[in-house]
Amino acid sequence: MHRRATRLLLILLSITLASCGSNKPQDGPPQSGSTRIPDLPGDAVPRPEPRSKYGNGPNYEVLGKHYTVMKSSHGYKERGVASWYGKKFHGRLTSNREPYDMYAMTAAHKALPLPTYVRVRNLSNNRSIVVRVNDRGPFVHNRIIDLSYSAALKLDMVKSGTGLVEVEAISFDQPSGNRPVRQTTTPAPVARTPDPAPPQIDENRIYVQVGAFGGRENADKRLATLKGASILSAFIVEDKSVTPALYRVRVGPIRGVEQYDIVVEELANLGISDPYLINE
Repeated sequence: MHRRATRLLLILLSITLASCGSNKPQDGPPQSGSTRIPDLPGDAVPRPEPRSKYGNGPNYEVLGKHYTVMKSSHGYKERGVASWYGKKFHGRLTSNREPYDMYAMTAAHKALPLPTYVRVRNLSNNRSIVVRVNDRGPFVHNRIIDLSYSAALKLDMVKSGTGLVEVEAISFDQPSGNRPVRQTTTPAPVARTPDPAPPQIDENRIYVQVGAFGGRENADKRLATLKGASILSAFIVEDKSVTPALYRVRVGPIRGVEQYDIVVEELANLGISDPYLINE
């Protein structure tokens, strides 16, 4: 146990150092320590737009890693970690050659076509916003979207710097054979008037799902693998809402991004990829 605790500490330290190294010096809110602006902008209003002549690949390379731009945003839905970027990049050109405005409702994504409108929901408090993706990034391990300062402020994640989110494309594209990572068949939402303020969600009820099995025996095997690796918070949920019942293996509750990063790293060491965040 002592060896495992040491290893987890080293993982956490490496994640922290990686984050510090990836965030450019002096980036942050408009003024040091500020987490407010006079007037928060309204959400981006989705509308059909032609694809940008810039930033749409189809392939590109950053820091020695290759990325492929999705052919379509249709059906894209993913959960993971969001970050945000601020004053250091304010006024600089984004990947589609528009000036970055930290007060606008925009975002950066590694693979969605530019531009794409997405709905971003904070899994910890259920706040939801709509942003226009016009930039590339974040190029940090285990991060799926980089929000503007205003967008992060509306989701209440400026102080924390990161947050666990769900990102779903509001797509005007037609279905295609392109299937992004963790794509679902759920139809993309259409533009509509904002909903009333959502109820608060208990952040202690966020979990990582690492398998759904039709038989209890396979679920027990997955659970034994996790327990054998000292992931002691793993458990099985029998889902009788479907027929036949499914046995879902989960880890949690997850309390924050740092713990999520550690769990994902541990799962990767076991050869378990593509974990899925759920909250209920």
